[in-house]
Amino acid sequence: MTHRATRRTVLLAAGATGAAALTAGCGGNGGDGGSSPGTAAPDAPAGQELASTGDIPVGGGTVFKDEKVVVTQPEEGDFKAFSAVCTHQNCVVAEVSDGTINCTCHNSRFGIADGSVESGPATRPLPEERITVEGNSIRLA
Repeated sequence: MTHRATRRTVLLAAGATGAAALTAGCGGNGGDGGSSPGTAAPDAPAGQELASTGDIPVGGGTVFKDEKVVVTQPEEGDFKAFSAVCTHQNCVVAEVSDGTINCTCHNSRFGIADGSVESGPATRPLPEERITVEGNSIRLA
């Protein structure tokens, strides 16, 4: 499974010095108090196993708070990953239920299929994170 590159991927590839420079230039918040998209999980190492495919419910998902990633399975066998940092005010989302990723800080809800805002106050979607699914293993890419 292949996902598009995110700013997080570029930062990881740029190295420590380049990442600091890139981060300094990407500090805008879009006027809604949120953080820059794609910078949610800089401490989650690529290749780290997050879960087994059987751990992610169909029509739901699981929040990995330490890695700041949420993995969803909108349809059987279709796994998606998003930043778990709410784009409203940087709270880590709390849960996935009833087809949405839910931030309980201010009640923003995001779609499990694409991270889009289902209800605010957030105005920007959750950034996509890169994962790979090999066999029964879901790993950060």
